[in-house]
Amino acid sequence: MADLPVAVRRQPDGAFTLSLHVQPGAKRTAFAGLHGEALKVRLAAPPVEGKANACLQAFFAEALGLPKRAVTLLSGETSRQKVVRIEGADEAALLRLFSEN
Repeated sequence: MADLPVAVRRQPDGAFTLSLHVQPGAKRTAFAGLHGEALKVRLAAPPVEGKANACLQAFFAEALGLPKRAVTLLSGETSRQKVVRIEGADEAALLRLFSEN
């Protein structure tokens, strides 16, 4: 099995944390590769009133088949640099997600 990107870390409780570089206001929401040691994610939502954060949460939840509450923003509410926590995903699902996009 392939290794997870350096931006993805498994936590002791089984959850994953992802270091992200977010680009709001894109044409469509998708992964855009690595940005340093973070995953770059383009979001089709503007960076106003939490819309980009909600789009990010919905993107991961839908892509991994999880409820939105399984995706939590840990840091970077108003920054392009964000850390999210994903509960209930397995490593294989994350690898598929990164390889498809």
